[in-house]
Amino acid sequence: MADLTPARTGPTAGLWVPRQHGAWAMLAVPLLLGIAATAPSPWHLLLGVAALAGYLGAATAQAWLRARRRPSFIPSLAVYGGLFALAGLILLVAFPVLALSAVVVLPAGALVVGGARPGTPRDLVNSLAQTAIALVLVPAAACVSGAWEMGAVVGATVVAAGYLVGTVLVVRSVIRERGNRGFVALSVGFHAAFVVVAVILLPWPYALYAAGLAVRAIALPRVERRRAGTAHPLRPVQVGIVEIVASTVLVVVAFAAGF
Repeated sequence: MADLTPARTGPTAGLWVPRQHGAWAMLAVPLLLGIAATAPSPWHLLLGVAALAGYLGAATAQAWLRARRRPSFIPSLAVYGGLFALAGLILLVAFPVLALSAVVVLPAGALVVGGARPGTPRDLVNSLAQTAIALVLVPAAACVSGAWEMGAVVGATVVAAGYLVGTVLVVRSVIRERGNRGFVALSVGFHAAFVVVAVILLPWPYALYAAGLAVRAIALPRVERRRAGTAHPLRPVQVGIVEIVASTVLVVVAFAAGF
């Protein structure tokens, strides 16, 4: 779940369904935590549609840019763009305060678009920009719920940020930055800081959860190093399974413990 950029696996990759599977958690976790911090509402369905269409449209646009503007991408861009525009317009009319999300989305989106140019590497800044866009879903979900409580929303946003940013760092530490002990130290340091924040500011279940994430940040690079060069190296799918478990546990904790 390092980023929302579609993997380039063939000449038509990213036309309709991007193959960066971890991106789905980047959409679902903030949205669900925003709901857990407030109350379910029918508006969350429309927000989910807007988020999904926005992601699919943005990911397809990035693939389109990297593919040097292949015409075959235009139909999916039109469908996803139109759906996002319709859902977004309805939400803005009903909840004008959602326009404030542009403060985060526009500059972060500019970084993402810049990173989508042909020959541009998918660096850490690009991944964190996409994470920032995803985190907007927490206050957005709280806004449309009609049951906004500032303390709970801030807590949910902190938890979502701790998990998503930590995931970006952990996944990169064993895939794109494997063997880079400095990057592993950065990842572990971030998780240690998240544990401290959780202990001070959040209910105790989140402190335990943050500690579990810190253990993951230490353990995965060690497993990767031990398996490197063997017949059974640590594979991205195995890292993905760990993240599926981590994200599922977080959502369960959020709905069970609240904020």
